[in-house]
Amino acid sequence: MSINAYEDIMLGSFANFIALSNKIGGDVATQAQFVKEAFDAQFAFLKVASASSAPSNTDLQNLLKPTSDKISTIQSYREKNRTSPFFNHLSAISESIPALGWVCVAPTPGPYVKEMNDAGQFYTNRVLKDWKEKDSTHVEWARAWIQTLTELQQYIKQHHTTGLVWSGKDKPTVGGASVPPPPPPGGLPPPPPMMPLGDLSADGSGDDRSALFAQINQGADITKGLKKVTADMQTHKNPSLRSGPAPYKAPAGVTNGTKSVAPPAAAAVAKPPTFTRDGKKWLIEYQKNNPDLVVENAEMNNVVYMFRCEGSTLQIKGKINSVVMDSCKKCSLVFDSLVASAEFVNCQSVQMQVLGKVPTISIDKTDGCQMYLSADSLAVEIVSSKSSEMNVMIPKGSSGDYTEQPIPEQFKTIVKGSSLNTTCVESLG
Repeated sequence: MSINAYEDIMLGSFANFIALSNKIGGDVATQAQFVKEAFDAQFAFLKVASASSAPSNTDLQNLLKPTSDKISTIQSYREKNRTSPFFNHLSAISESIPALGWVCVAPTPGPYVKEMNDAGQFYTNRVLKDWKEKDSTHVEWARAWIQTLTELQQYIKQHHTTGLVWSGKDKPTVGGASVPPPPPPGGLPPPPPMMPLGDLSADGSGDDRSALFAQINQGADITKGLKKVTADMQTHKNPSLRSGPAPYKAPAGVTNGTKSVAPPAAAAVAKPPTFTRDGKKWLIEYQKNNPDLVVENAEMNNVVYMFRCEGSTLQIKGKINSVVMDSCKKCSLVFDSLVASAEFVNCQSVQMQVLGKVPTISIDKTDGCQMYLSADSLAVEIVSSKSSEMNVMIPKGSSGDYTEQPIPEQFKTIVKGSSLNTTCVESLG
C-alpha cells in the first residue's frame, strides 16, 4: 500500500534526518521539530486520501491546512533567525520544504519535488562546504535531507505518478457532518408569470411561417429591399466616420450611493534601517538611498550581512571573512580583501569591486551583477546559478581600464553514451 511506503520514508531516511538535527541542536533541532509535524500532517492527509474519494475544493483546502500551516511556520522561523550560526541549515529546509505541496500538483508531482530539492541545493552545498572539515554530523545531516526528498520523489513516481490518488468511495469528513448551505438573503425570487394559453394560436404561427418561406423563395429578388450604401457612408472614403466614441474606462473608485469610494491599497510595511554589530556579524538591513555605509575596524573572522537594501553603497575597510548581499536592489559593494567569499542572493542590478583579493564569488537567483576585479584577484572562482546579466570587469594593466567579459547564461547539452556533455553557447550578437 502507498501508506506503508510513505511510512517507510518516515521511519528510514527522515528519522535519520531528525536524529541528526537533534544531535546538532539549537535552531536546527527546533526547525526539525516543525518539519516532523509537517510530515505527520501529510501522513494523516494521505490516510484520508487512501480511504476516501476526491472531496470538493473547499474540503480539500481544509484537509491541507495543517500541512500548509506547518510549511509557513518553517519558512517564518528561518526569516526570524537570520543571525543564526546555522542560517544555511535553516535556509536549506525553508527553500525545499514546499515539496510537501506535491499533493496539489498534477500531472507532474514527482518532478515538482525534484525542483524543490534543487531549490535547496544551493544551501545544502554551502553546509557541505563549510562543515566538511569541521564536523561530519552536518555533512550527514545535509545528505539525509536530500535522501528524504529523493525517496519522496520515488514514492510519488510509484504510487501517485500523475497526481494524488483518492482510493476510497466515500467523501472525507471535514469538521463534522455537512450542513446544507443557507438560502440566499430575501428568499427566492417569484417565478415568471405563465403565458396565457390563448396567445398560442396555431393559425397565427402558421401565417408567420408562410410569410417567412415566401420571402426565402424570392431568390435573388430578396436583396431588392436593401438600402444602397453611398460613398459618404463608407469609412474608407469618409475619415470622419473612423473616430468613434472613446472606449469605456472603469471608474477609479467604487461607487457607493452618491459617493465614490476608492478601493483600499495594500500598503507595504516599511521597516526602519539598521546598521548594527552582533558579535562577529555586521547586520545592515533596509537601507535606502544611503551612499555612505562604511564598515571599519572589522576583524578577519567577521561577516557582513546586507539585507533588503536599495540604492545604497557599502564600503568595507580591512580584511574580513565574508560578505553576503541578500535581496538587495541597485546597490554597490566595495571591499579590500576577503578570506572566504562574496555572495549575492536574490539581488537585482548590483555591483561589486574588490581592491585586494577574493577567493570565491557566489551568485544565486540574481539579475544583473557587475564585478570589478583587481590585479590580485584574477584567480577568483565564480559560481553562478539561476542568474542573468552577469559581467566580469578584468583590469588591463595599470591604465585603469577594464575588459568586460559576460558570464555564459545559455548552455547546450548533448548525450554521449550514458553521460551528458554540456558546453556554453556563445552569443553571436
